[in-house]
Amino acid sequence: MPKARAHPDQLGFDYAVPARPSAPGSLAGLERQINEMVATILATEMLEGRRREVIAAEMSVFLDEEVSRAMLDAYSSPARTEHKVPMSRALALVAVTGRLDLLDPVLRRIGGAVLDQNEVMTAQIGHLTRVIDHAQAELRTLKRHAPTIRTGGKRGKSRR
Repeated sequence: MPKARAHPDQLGFDYAVPARPSAPGSLAGLERQINEMVATILATEMLEGRRREVIAAEMSVFLDEEVSRAMLDAYSSPARTEHKVPMSRALALVAVTGRLDLLDPVLRRIGGAVLDQNEVMTAQIGHLTRVIDHAQAELRTLKRHAPTIRTGGKRGKSRR
């Protein structure tokens, strides 16, 4: 499958650290948010000329189970509250459309965030920079306290 291109309406990454939910009812309305995410994804794909049957077929291939257009219609309809979107199907929809940006706000509700495969490399750069900084600080400390090793005293023996 070709690399997904950025959607013109793609949301930017939010650098705010998401908080984990702790208050009673803090996840109330999560199912509706997922429903709205599915509806937004399908609506924007339709605007680009991508039919729901095609999306359903691609999801079916990824999941190795049947996903139909009717299922997608039900998942995206706010009036059909009895049709909850299974997580596997929501994630498959995000995978076939490349709309990780729309998954991010959902995951922030539970204290997470989304980075795509390229952004993970940027995060890894940040992590390695922190590791290097820590190692350099440790090296500076050692240099301040470490003695010089055998500087050529009598016959190369260390001084005591």
